[in-house]
Amino acid sequence: MARHLITSAIPYINGIKHLGNLVGSQLPADLFARYQRGRGNEVLFLCATDEHGTPAELAAAKAGKPVAEYCAEMHDVQAEIAKGFRLSFDHFGRSSSPENHRLTQHFAGQLAKAGLIREVIEKQMYSHADGRFLPDRYIEGTCPNCGFDSARGDQCDNCTKQLDPTDLINPHSTISGSTDLEQRETKHLYLCQSQMRDQLQAWIDSKTDWPILTTSIAKKWLNDGDGLQDRGITRDLDWGIPVKNGTEDWPGMEGKVFYVWFDAPIEYIACAQEWVDAGKGTDWERWWRTDKGADDVTYTQFMGKDNVPFHTLSFPATILGSGEPWKLVDYIKSFNYLNYDGGQFSTSRGRGVFMDQALELLPADYWRWWLLSHAPESSDAEFTWENFQTSVNKDLADVLGNFVSRITKFCRSKFGETVPQGGEYGAQEQALIAELTTRIRAYEDHMQNMEVRKSAQELRAIWVAGNEYLQSTAPWSTFKTDPAQAAAQVRLGLNLIRLYAVLSAPFIPDASAALLAAMQTKDDTWPDDVAGALAALPAGHAFTVPEVLFAKIADEDREDWQQRFAGVRT
Repeated sequence: MARHLITSAIPYINGIKHLGNLVGSQLPADLFARYQRGRGNEVLFLCATDEHGTPAELAAAKAGKPVAEYCAEMHDVQAEIAKGFRLSFDHFGRSSSPENHRLTQHFAGQLAKAGLIREVIEKQMYSHADGRFLPDRYIEGTCPNCGFDSARGDQCDNCTKQLDPTDLINPHSTISGSTDLEQRETKHLYLCQSQMRDQLQAWIDSKTDWPILTTSIAKKWLNDGDGLQDRGITRDLDWGIPVKNGTEDWPGMEGKVFYVWFDAPIEYIACAQEWVDAGKGTDWERWWRTDKGADDVTYTQFMGKDNVPFHTLSFPATILGSGEPWKLVDYIKSFNYLNYDGGQFSTSRGRGVFMDQALELLPADYWRWWLLSHAPESSDAEFTWENFQTSVNKDLADVLGNFVSRITKFCRSKFGETVPQGGEYGAQEQALIAELTTRIRAYEDHMQNMEVRKSAQELRAIWVAGNEYLQSTAPWSTFKTDPAQAAAQVRLGLNLIRLYAVLSAPFIPDASAALLAAMQTKDDTWPDDVAGALAALPAGHAFTVPEVLFAKIADEDREDWQQRFAGVRT
């Protein structure tokens, strides 16, 4: 039995995320976790809310609540939405947890011992209008590299160049819009990433199986310009993890907190501690410490491409620099962006479908299927209502749902609500078994390799094969001349429903559970032997005709939703 540690990028606390955030990390991670569990492997699937930094403070102030109270409430909201989408986290933690406080301070202490943290007197932007130092991302201006007029103080989203606020042309506060900024001296801690460049380079070069998207971004940040830069790990903020050297106070760092990018990835490890402390599991170290049994763990991370630099460079620098036997990631599955109907998702403009809204419209499986079958793997993808309607109606209703309805209703009308006996499997049945065997092995390969779109395509082809078999054998016609042979055809069809439930569970878990319930079985054994799987429900086994598995989306509903979520176009 293989062991899989799986993490998805942790969503930020300030608000409900849109469908692009979902398909860029949490949903494909859930797909992989469900698949590995289905194959009988041991899985620890972790996620959390990312709760520190200025955005949390500002969102709390806007809501008129203390920041700790706001974060606690929004964690519960995000956890509930995750359940709604059937995200099967073993634990959904919080980066503000006591466990993450202790572990972040521990890592800082270890890095200091290794000589990888230095104190820097720097000039930082202070906003007179806001009465505070401004974090880098709350300063915007024109990029000196490409001329983009909305570059942030830490990075230009247009050319991806790493920046300092002082590099920007005509900078202003994004909080107040004020240009009344001045540089003031303040002391901060820096992680000496530049000292680890060769070690990180060798590690990245060893990952020959990583997706091109992941590797290209990592190498770009490692080698472009002056190469890997040292990076500040503290900020002048009230909300966050207090700066300590292990358990000791850090002289000169009073009133400062660790920068969110430093503590957020450490939450992956702390989340496993939270999992144990919450009574959900035991022995977190066997997942994270190579001296405690984590050597045989395969660790896979899922994230959008904007998170890749921190997970290929900064977090590994923290792990490696500590000098302790922590588990490093084995594979990083990164995704491009999902755009919305000719533009981008926008919270401020009310443009696009957000996760809570999606669940109000349709059950989770509808969204899971479309998002995963259109995952932005090799390039950016686009959500359109026309495409969504077509995919749901054709794939889910016409192909899978129609097959289930036809075979169960026909059996009920001719043989009753039990699997019929009689007849033998002939050439057509053997041909179907052979085709399904080939396709299921291909499906397994795609799923193992985290090729999300290809997995969806193969699964759909498996559904189609059942429909084609049903169409070619036409048991409703066979029944008129050879009822026994029709019984054999129907028996195979009913067993196909159970097989489809097992194979489809990672993509559409609710529909899978409904099919198993209709077939009155809890047997979700993976079909290593397809012929045996198609005999799992013997003659005489009772079943019920399920309700409509997937309702079609009507044109008027599509038009209404398209208008409702169009927002204000720019």
